[in-house]
This record gives sequence, structure tokens and C-alpha cells, in this order.
Amino acid sequence: MKHKYLLLSALAFCINICNAQQDTLKVITYNVLGYGDGCQGPNNTMHAYLKTIILYEHPDLMGLVKMQIQNQFADSVLKLAMNASYPGEYNYCTYTNVSHSNNMDLLLYNQNKLGFVSITTLTTIQEDFDLFKLYYKDPFLSTTHDSTFIYVVLCHTVSGSISTQRDQQDSAVEKALAKIFYHLPNLIYMGDFNTRNSGEPGYHFLTNNPDTNFMLSDPPFSPDSILHTPINWDNNPTLAATELTTTTRLSTTVPNSCGTGGGGKDWYDHILLSSWITNNIDYVHYIKGSYKTIGNNGARVGISINDTTTYKNTSVPPNVLNALFNFSDKYPVTVKLAINFDSSGKGPVNPVVNGINKITPMQEFIGVSNPIYNSITIHFPSELIGQKVNMAWYDICGRQLCAEECVITNNVLNRTTHFIPGIYLLHIQIGSYCVTKKIAQE
Repeated sequence: MKHKYLLLSALAFCINICNAQQDTLKVITYNVLGYGDGCQGPNNTMHAYLKTIILYEHPDLMGLVKMQIQNQFADSVLKLAMNASYPGEYNYCTYTNVSHSNNMDLLLYNQNKLGFVSITTLTTIQEDFDLFKLYYKDPFLSTTHDSTFIYVVLCHTVSGSISTQRDQQDSAVEKALAKIFYHLPNLIYMGDFNTRNSGEPGYHFLTNNPDTNFMLSDPPFSPDSILHTPINWDNNPTLAATELTTTTRLSTTVPNSCGTGGGGKDWYDHILLSSWITNNIDYVHYIKGSYKTIGNNGARVGISINDTTTYKNTSVPPNVLNALFNFSDKYPVTVKLAINFDSSGKGPVNPVVNGINKITPMQEFIGVSNPIYNSITIHFPSELIGQKVNMAWYDICGRQLCAEECVITNNVLNRTTHFIPGIYLLHIQIGSYCVTKKIAQE
């Protein structure tokens, strides 16, 4: 849906901040250790534990990974855990199992705030990695006929000390996203990555992608700056004591033998965010400092979540600690996102800091076909429709060959080219912002 009522200049714009309002979305990812297979206990007992956690945390988006979804089990989770906590509030997205894996993922959402649009399977290496598209239900949607999209990828990669297979999974997801987008939109990539350290190739590729349009941020590193790379939490878990997600249990047999023991010792579960979210670009932004490992008070290294003999855990109430201990051997992870909307009926609004619209460099907005043959396709985001653009072509020596001024009327602009094969520079300017692309004519 186009942001029809949004006036965005490439330099800045001002709004009446008295009209701007803000909603908050709580996002949780949780490795639920085969929830549904009966290993940890009867399903009704597990539903009750999850209900306790939901009542306390009240998420708006919740990804359950490493789950068993069969025989309408998703319906029972919805009825007996989610909506038993907050009646009629939750629904779940369509799910897939193209890979025929024993482990599946389920994305649940607060249907009072969000609507589900579509699901796209990105890769099926070992398990399905799906891209979920949702939209935020602007409270003034009936007036604006406008909203904004939020994308989620759920992750459960291959475990083990050798990262080769999970590196392949992470790389396949990134490559699939690059075929869909010219830059990452409001996207959350979350789940159990089974990462052992910040230098692991797959994780490093996600968070240090050489193409910054597809680089993701892990909030404790950026923007929170609580941790700094490189860091090896597998060898020294105390370096990331508050982020550890494995394991809630010291024993390998209590409360059951389904998961792993050893207490807090590793950080496998992450919530990675696109730059559009961390940089406050498109109506949805990360609330700095909101990232946390639920139930981990920073003193769980080598002990259980509910151990009271060493250092009492008061980060959540005792009944929630008990539920977390019994429901899974993993800690859930959460972030909070804010969404700006305009109560004057003008739809979602871009955030303004000191009166200046906070946008990223133009290269993160504009995509071009490259190399080209006899034509070039330029992709603009919807927010720039209606803006005047100046484009000029130069040869590799800097001589101007041709120029054009026009108004952006569509997301896609096509132009015929009549250059001999070689390297050319395309300079695009919108207001005071500009970007130069190196284009190969073949």
C-alpha cells in the first residue's frame, strides 16, 4: 500500500509532533524444544506453562521455533495457551513444511494490532525458512487507507560445534532476500541460530554483510553497545552473561531428559533487525535498551534459572521462573518496537529528530539494474513518489553525456540507453541528497 498522504523531501520535513502518537510492539522468539511431541510432558501441561509466560509478557509477535505442528496442534496452542491468556487477541500465520522436517516454526501475532498478508519460503535446507509479511493496523486506517509492512523470518539452524551447515542456511536466507528486495525493509530475523561466537561465518555474514543494504543488527552490539565484537561466548559465557539463552537447566534429567543441561553457558537465540528498524526509517523503530533475555538476570552462568542457592533470580515472578524452567531448556528473547502514526488522519509518520527526518543515505533507498544492455530500471521506494529527481550520465572520465529531470510517478522508472559497452556513472539527485552508481553497459 502506498503512503499516499506522506510528504517526504529528500532533505527534511517537519510535522506537528502534537499529532504524532506511538504504539509499541513486543516481539519474542522462543526455542520451544519440540513443543507438541510429548517428550517434556503432556501437551495440556505445556500449554499451561506457556499460558503463564504469555500472561506475564503479553507479546504482540511471537515466534515459536523447533516445534511440532501436526493434527491441529497449532489450533490448540492458540486456544489453550495464547487466547486462554488474552481471549480473542491472537492468531497464527500460515506455516509450511516443504523440507519435511521434524522441526517447524509458528509465528503468532496480536490480531488487534497486526494483520497477516503472506508467507514465502526462502530456503528448505534441513528446515523451512519462511518470510512472513504482516501489516500494522493503523488506528486511522479507515481514513488514510494506508499502513506499513513488517516482515519476519523465523530461524532454527543446525546445531553443533561445526558451523558449516548453518552457515549455508544463513547464506541461503540472505541470498533469497536479495532476490526479493533491493534493500531490507522493516525486517526481523529471529530464532535459534545456534551461534557459538560472533566470528562464526554465517552469523558474521548476517551482521557484517559487505552489502550494507542487507546487513542486520544484533541489538546488544548495535545500537545498544552493551557488547563489542569479537566475542566468543561459547568459550567464555561470562562475557555475555545477560544474553545467554542456553540453558535454563543445570541437570540433564530434571525436569526431563529432552533438552541439555549445564545452566547458562551459550547464546544461541537472537533477534536481528534491519537497518530500517534500527535507524528509524519507515515508521517502525527499535526502542533502544529493550532487548532482553527473559528470566536471565545476568547471574545464571552454570546454574538453573530458578536456582536460589547462589543468587536468587528476581528478574521475573517465581511462577514465571517455574514455567520457563519446565517449558523449555532455552530462554526466550524479546525486543520492543515503536510505531509512529498521526492522529490527524494522515497515516503513519516518519520519525522526526530535532525537526529533521532521519533517513539513511540515498543508496539504501534506490536500486538499479546492473549490468545493463539497452535499458536501465531504477527502483524508488513509495515514499519518494511525487518528488523531483535529476539524473545525469557520465563516462568513466567524468564527462557528462546526458541529463534528465523528471518527477517520480512510480516505484519503477525505465529508461532506454544507447551507450557503447563500457563503465558509466549514473548520478541521481533528489533535493540535497544524491548518490552515484557505477553501471556496466554490456
